[in-house]
Amino acid sequence: MNEQQTLAQQFRSLHRPGEPLVLVNAWDAASARIVAAAGARAVATTSAGVAWSRGAPDGDALARDQAVDVIRLVAAAVRLPVTADIEAGYGDTPDEVAETVTAVLDAGAVGVNVEDARHDGNGPLRPVDDQCARLAAVRAAADRAGIPLYVNARVDTFLRGAGGVPETVARAEAYLAAGADGIFVPGTVDPETVAALVAAVPAPLNVLAGPGAPPIAELARLGVARVSLGSAVAEAAYAVARRAAAEAFGAGTYDALTDALDYGTINALMRD
Repeated sequence: MNEQQTLAQQFRSLHRPGEPLVLVNAWDAASARIVAAAGARAVATTSAGVAWSRGAPDGDALARDQAVDVIRLVAAAVRLPVTADIEAGYGDTPDEVAETVTAVLDAGAVGVNVEDARHDGNGPLRPVDDQCARLAAVRAAADRAGIPLYVNARVDTFLRGAGGVPETVARAEAYLAAGADGIFVPGTVDPETVAALVAAVPAPLNVLAGPGAPPIAELARLGVARVSLGSAVAEAAYAVARRAAAEAFGAGTYDALTDALDYGTINALMRD
């Protein structure tokens, strides 16, 4: 078993209902190093943060090669399993999505998120059969590479206002049958809803957390297996940059930088 296969197996083992894997999503090599040093068991990328770092909006606007370049840098920066948010797969067809997965595996990732949201104006979500074909292509590409890739199928029913628990569960079951390993349902952290999803979805459940969400201990009690912070940390970092700029250009002071990590600490984290 090679190192990537070992990391893939390790990553799979971290998905335990009631003992959630906490993912503080990174968007470049530096943020990945910081997250790893804070005690991460794995590192996830945020597609929004990756896109913003490349000067592009989130929502399938970034070129595949640009996204893969960042994933490669993140994977090389840490000695942990890396899972990549690849949006809808950076491709219009299942074959193109498979090409993306092959490239992501070559970059060193051992997990992917694949969403069913659409960004082409043809409705909020892809038809179930269409998404299943894409997920089957993801699984086939991983099998060809010999990597037990963890495929986290993102169901955007709540995020897009396209359904509730029944619709989410129906999609989840179809996606699991197509080759997914876990189900990611962003857009709700209501305890009753989360508990219903945990009970009905026959796979590890991933939720998106942040300000206003129940604490991780409560999500664990509900049976969640994975908690992601998504783009929240990138948003917070960019908020500091904006506050510091506004303060410097306006009041001419520097209070926004008071709690910054010092140069030496950051520089030390960048040394292998």
